[in-house]
Amino acid sequence: MEANKVVIHFKDGTIKKGNTTDFLPNKKSFHLNTLDGSVDEIDVENIKALFFVKDHEGDKGRKREYKDTIAGGGKRVEVSFNDGETIIGYVLGYSPDRQGFIMTPADLSGNNERIFVLKTAIKHVTFL
Repeated sequence: MEANKVVIHFKDGTIKKGNTTDFLPNKKSFHLNTLDGSVDEIDVENIKALFFVKDHEGDKGRKREYKDTIAGGGKRVEVSFNDGETIIGYVLGYSPDRQGFIMTPADLSGNNERIFVLKTAIKHVTFL
């Protein structure tokens, strides 16, 4: 299985970067192979969001614009996090009964390919 490049934003504000091959949206934990070579077991309940990225560096100076339409991407949503961040994107399946959901950000030229959002890290989800 090919490793996914990921950036993890934790609820406490910390960030970790690395690769994972065993993340599944319904699991309670997964392993992160960090950029320095260590392997960390990540408790999903501690994360805000798991960003699947094109590269680990990204473009910190780039302003995100959530204006793209994604044909077949599902329903357009606005996700407001407890820390004040807001992301607009598309979800194919959202259930408030699950621990989280995967969304595709409506910013196709950005570094994020998809995002796993943990339910306990959000204030609300608004369907647009």
